[in-house]
Amino acid sequence: MIPRLIFDAQAALGEGAIWHAREQLLYWVDILGKKFWRTDPATDQHEAFDVGQMVGTIVPRRPGGMLLALHHGLATYDCSTKQLRMICDPEDGQPALRFNDGKCDPAGRFWAGTMPVEGSARVGSLFCLHPDGRCDRMLTGVGCSNGIVWSRDARTMYYIDTVRQTVDAFDFDLTTGQIANRRVAITVPSTMGYPDGATLDSEGMLWIAHWGGSCVTRWNPHTNDLLATIKLPTSNITSCAFGGPNLDRLYITSAGNDLKQSEPLAGAVFCVDTGVTGIPAWEFAG
Repeated sequence: MIPRLIFDAQAALGEGAIWHAREQLLYWVDILGKKFWRTDPATDQHEAFDVGQMVGTIVPRRPGGMLLALHHGLATYDCSTKQLRMICDPEDGQPALRFNDGKCDPAGRFWAGTMPVEGSARVGSLFCLHPDGRCDRMLTGVGCSNGIVWSRDARTMYYIDTVRQTVDAFDFDLTTGQIANRRVAITVPSTMGYPDGATLDSEGMLWIAHWGGSCVTRWNPHTNDLLATIKLPTSNITSCAFGGPNLDRLYITSAGNDLKQSEPLAGAVFCVDTGVTGIPAWEFAG
């Protein structure tokens, strides 16, 4: 599995890769650049949308448009009119916190977590935004909220708090959205950097981006076995998502920030043909 460059974006902090199956386009964010990108791999066209504040992640909405997790709350965005509409700010009055990674569960709820703008104190939370607009705080004591995915049978939720150096599993109730019985599914050795964004393939295996590890790895979450490693030409790998017409290409984001002089491809977007397929990303139902 040899990665290839698809866009030398020079992103300060690329993150949140997601494949929009209906549009056949890749969306991803540049958190520190306060924008998100829309990439068409078929035409090699890339379009940026400036939203005016740090944006941690992005997901499609079933009614159309996108849903964003921002520094100051959750919002919808219309790419045709470039209109941003705030929904709520569950961390209102806490400007030292911002939203980071997040995804939708199979029922169309949006899950996203907060983290400190500076440092790694465990003062963030994980939230669940329901399609009716209700937003619940599901976890507290979060240091750096990252990869969140659901098993094929939707009975398990996998979640990464990067500072813990683990991927944790929860029992998941698809009907109610409740989580329980937190336990460690995967422990990432410190020699491999920190676990960041993640995605699931059609065989139920987890793919994890490694901040400070120059790689994406594939793991069996049932046995804690490392199955494969994809090396990349820059240190801070941040997220990964299956895409393409057959969902067999893994798109990978990275962070540039202060690395550009020493690592020319820091902040770029890469693609790998994996030999396995992913599953379509769930959309927000609200």
